[in-house]
Amino acid sequence: MSALRRDRAAAQLLHRPRGGALAVVEHLLAVQAQDLRAARLALRARAKGLRAADVDAALNERGLVVGWLMRGTLHLVGRDDYRWLLALTAPGRVTANARRLKQEGVSPDDADRAVKIMERALGRHGPLTRPELAERIAAHAIRIEGQATPHLLMLAALRGVAVLGPLRGDVQAFVLARDWLGDEPALGERDRALAELARRYLRGHGPAGAADLAAWAGLPLRDARAGLEAIASELSERRGLVDLARRAAAPDAIAPRLLPAFDPYLLGWKDRGFAVPAKHARRVHPGGGMVRATATVDGRAVGTWTLPGGRVELDLFGRPRVAERDKLQREAADVARFLTNARPS
Repeated sequence: MSALRRDRAAAQLLHRPRGGALAVVEHLLAVQAQDLRAARLALRARAKGLRAADVDAALNERGLVVGWLMRGTLHLVGRDDYRWLLALTAPGRVTANARRLKQEGVSPDDADRAVKIMERALGRHGPLTRPELAERIAAHAIRIEGQATPHLLMLAALRGVAVLGPLRGDVQAFVLARDWLGDEPALGERDRALAELARRYLRGHGPAGAADLAAWAGLPLRDARAGLEAIASELSERRGLVDLARRAAAPDAIAPRLLPAFDPYLLGWKDRGFAVPAKHARRVHPGGGMVRATATVDGRAVGTWTLPGGRVELDLFGRPRVAERDKLQREAADVARFLTNARPS
């Protein structure tokens, strides 16, 4: 196992120490969550005995929230981290959001009206789901067809009006950010926030470089460099990269894991070749922004997997050793346990 892969897999908690949903998310800082089931499964892979119900409870009890943050994509984060991450990432997304709304036939005036409509509706009747908010927007003759609705919802989130919080059945609902998060301020000046971003990114992804941080956060390279420079006294150099100087030693081996689609381990760096062999890269990253659910052994991708009918089906790149296959089968059983909310044995 390469030293870089071992260190990054351990930073990602793939050795699965004990910890709850909130502890895992706070360690990783943010978990991509446009597919909420996949985000839940990403936490399962990193916390022994966790249940899907535990993740849902953290959402319903305001410990975890979801919003458009890194790279303009939905991410699951801790409540205390949401505001400062939004302050860092939202300014770079406003222009792109306005452009997409224009392409969808929504004028700037209509976009402003839609945000006000959502704010009133959430204040009076929230939490509300996406279809319920779309219905209220459409009632005021504002276009919701195509991708207009998700980009209007994103605009409300970018402006700090709305955030995805509690579950209604299997659907996550929107709430007023001020009601759900309280009035605690963000970190303040941008330099301080960039330093915290760099520190927290390395905690879950180190060793890494400025280009990795920029790619993951969706921020300019100059911002990534500024954040790392601000915490230079806390860092050590490792193989031409940097990492937090104070870090526990990584384990010698990382057990086989079943990682879901869009798992942080498959998205956290500019170059993912350390984890995914080049000859299999298209099977894990087929294009169009997709990242397939992946089986790993010692942090290295060895196949993909699907869940037809709630049962894991493996599509391995080669023939693993018997011990590795047995461990992957135990992982498959744990996925089933997690999704059925059963208590661990």
